[in-house]
Amino acid sequence: MIAELTKGYHRFRANRWPSERAEYEALAVNGQKPHTLVVACSDSRADPALIFDTAPGELFVVRNVANLVPPYQPDGKLHGVSAALEFGVNVLKVKHVVVMGHASCGGVTAMLKGSPANCQDFVAPWVEQGVPAVRRAVEGLAADQVECAAEEAVVRLSLENLRTFPWIAEKEAAGELKLSGLHFGIALGILSKLTGPGRFERLD
Repeated sequence: MIAELTKGYHRFRANRWPSERAEYEALAVNGQKPHTLVVACSDSRADPALIFDTAPGELFVVRNVANLVPPYQPDGKLHGVSAALEFGVNVLKVKHVVVMGHASCGGVTAMLKGSPANCQDFVAPWVEQGVPAVRRAVEGLAADQVECAAEEAVVRLSLENLRTFPWIAEKEAAGELKLSGLHFGIALGILSKLTGPGRFERLD
């Protein structure tokens, strides 16, 4: 598929680079100063830069299976999401952290139904952290409500875990950092925002 990537690169050079060259050059010299850190799913259908129609340098994006933020645990082990949060909040000093879930999330499906047999090394233990929250959220719901409720539960869980990081909690309490939860509906292109306990409302 390198040929497809090369074609995309050529389109970028022909169509975008000429108009954005000065912006890229300034970013190279002055460094990045993103205003928002986005924790999103790795799903290829839910790209934050496209959904928010942002320019280079505006977003610091962390993507993983099911847009999960694990709790604060500085144990010396490898924590990619936590490292990105620490850098984004403490070094880049973003003003906003957004957790964005999305419809038809395979990671959330794995929480509901179990991970694929060939994804037991890393995916299974990764999504396991979301299983209790998802099970609580979908208990007693009709079948057609389960998927969305589970996806929204993971967004809420990640926001809760963000607040276990002391330097995030401190900055939020001081009004220096805002946390938000969003959900993107792929088929309709609609973004919803967490506006209260258990309630997501469409952004118009």
